[in-house]
Amino acid sequence: MTHPKFVEGEMRVIGQRWSPRVHEIKQFLARSRVPYRWLDVESDPEAQAVASAALPGDDRFPVVLFPDGSALADPDVRAVAQKLGLPTEPEARLYDLIIVGGGPAGLTASINAASKGLRTVVVEQEAPGGQASCSPSIENYPGFPEGLSGGDLARRTVQQAERFGVEILVTRRATRLRANGENRLVALDDGTELAARSVLLATGVSFRWLDAPGCAPLVGAGIYYGAVTAEASTYRNQDIYVLGGGNSAGQAALLLARYARRVIILTLEDSLEETMSKYLVERIRRTENITVRTGHTVVGAEGSGRLQQLVIKNTKTGTTERVSADGLFVFIGATPRTHWLEGAVARDTEGFVLSGVDFMCDGRPDWPQGRQPYLLETSMPGVFVAGDVRKGSVRRLTSAAGEGAMTVAFIHRFLSRDG
Repeated sequence: MTHPKFVEGEMRVIGQRWSPRVHEIKQFLARSRVPYRWLDVESDPEAQAVASAALPGDDRFPVVLFPDGSALADPDVRAVAQKLGLPTEPEARLYDLIIVGGGPAGLTASINAASKGLRTVVVEQEAPGGQASCSPSIENYPGFPEGLSGGDLARRTVQQAERFGVEILVTRRATRLRANGENRLVALDDGTELAARSVLLATGVSFRWLDAPGCAPLVGAGIYYGAVTAEASTYRNQDIYVLGGGNSAGQAALLLARYARRVIILTLEDSLEETMSKYLVERIRRTENITVRTGHTVVGAEGSGRLQQLVIKNTKTGTTERVSADGLFVFIGATPRTHWLEGAVARDTEGFVLSGVDFMCDGRPDWPQGRQPYLLETSMPGVFVAGDVRKGSVRRLTSAAGEGAMTVAFIHRFLSRDG
């Protein structure tokens, strides 16, 4: 394999194709809209030479080469973000509003808050955009009749937020929430505490992991969650499986079909129409290299260093079969990112955050205010919730953005009435 002449100042990621760390870095760069070139040391003779020239005597991989000519060996995502100059450290310790989560709900809220003069910081544990940024195509968002990618929508929204002065921290994880008098304190993963009169929880949800034998060790080495845009082009002329029957699975299958020899969708339902939008179902049926197997799921994975085989089960007959597989992309639901809120705000048994009258009806008589909670307010006054992490959320992109905008109105009311 030979490369065209390298572009001066381009970014490169050098490593093994089946390395989970390589996948993590590629996924972060893709979600951050940072262009890069990937070189596989196992199939590209130039890759090893480029890495050795960048870091003589260092045999660690992956190697990340930056546009200024510098390089890092086996860096974590935060080190890459810092080297790129992306904001990872807060500029202050006191804000008007702390938003935890940089998905559609959090970013929309930040735009509305900052445009009204509130000093706002967004704390995002990965890259801004949420799960929507992983979508190769969004076609039902108002104002974009031809559709756009999730990454493009995230980029536009981030630019708009930054234009209003929103501070967006990336690769930073919130670890604790507590009240201290009038302030609400959010602790970050290094122990730093940020304070504000109000907080918005917009952490969204994480992809639900496939709990089947052999799957966990192969994550990033053939088994992926929400990584289609970063990995699709590496699967040219190979056989790929997509597990799930929702819109995310359908969009993933259509993108993968541009590169793969064959894409097989496995879904528990009797038909895709039960869980997928009609326009996606019609496109899938028109795509010759996509096959749909209803009433099937994955019950095991096998491989040495990378995915090689899947064990597939027919849920109606109970029979299983082993099939060769080069990749598996999993879209089987989501779980809320709320373990760090234990003891701080009321949640349901699955971890979704209760808001408004929901927690008042949940046997919690300890609401301290002399008023009813606002519609999107949690059991801690001044802490609000929006988007997929909220119990009862519609879990649609437009709904998340709408809830993010609504919370700012309630936050203003809280700050003026309770302040």
